[in-house]
Amino acid sequence: MAINIIDELVDNLTKLPGIGRKTAQRLSFFILSMSDTEAKRLAEAIINLKEKALFCSICFNITDKDPCHICSDNLRDRKTICVVEEPSNIVAIERTKIFKGLYHVLLGALSPSEGITPERLKIKELLSRVTEGEIQEVIIATNPNTKGELTASYLKDVLKAYNIKVSRIAYGLPIGSDIEFADEVTLSKSLEGRRAL
Repeated sequence: MAINIIDELVDNLTKLPGIGRKTAQRLSFFILSMSDTEAKRLAEAIINLKEKALFCSICFNITDKDPCHICSDNLRDRKTICVVEEPSNIVAIERTKIFKGLYHVLLGALSPSEGITPERLKIKELLSRVTEGEIQEVIIATNPNTKGELTASYLKDVLKAYNIKVSRIAYGLPIGSDIEFADEVTLSKSLEGRRAL
């Protein structure tokens, strides 16, 4: 039996995280009710993202120009780097408007059982930035879960060899949660209350 065009869109939308079949159906009918201009703008935004998105060669954030707008911003504090697991974490932290330093995205967290070892993450690149730059503090903002804590502990140990302050965001975030889902107030308190490792 041939799949109809609504079912095809529903099936594709359910591949997105957090989108079940009912939500996908609602979205499909909402898209159908959009004007042609709005629907094309949405489709073009998705195609643009897929065609133009790349990783910043300095911090590994997602960008459409290299280096990214944060690494290129001369008004940012170049003495502080906030280390996060994923680019989405940067979006969450930037919403707080508290942190004015630079970022470094690991593109994951340590998980030996899944084969994610230090060599699979952007740790070597972080150490190069610490060695070559004017970095005075590294804030570790990995998720407060088992993988994030393992990664934070590993980073603390490897950064001991450098003459810099190493801190961890405070536990204003609930254990087992992800940074990208935290609200601005919780994230602000976590950044303000960071502690030395």
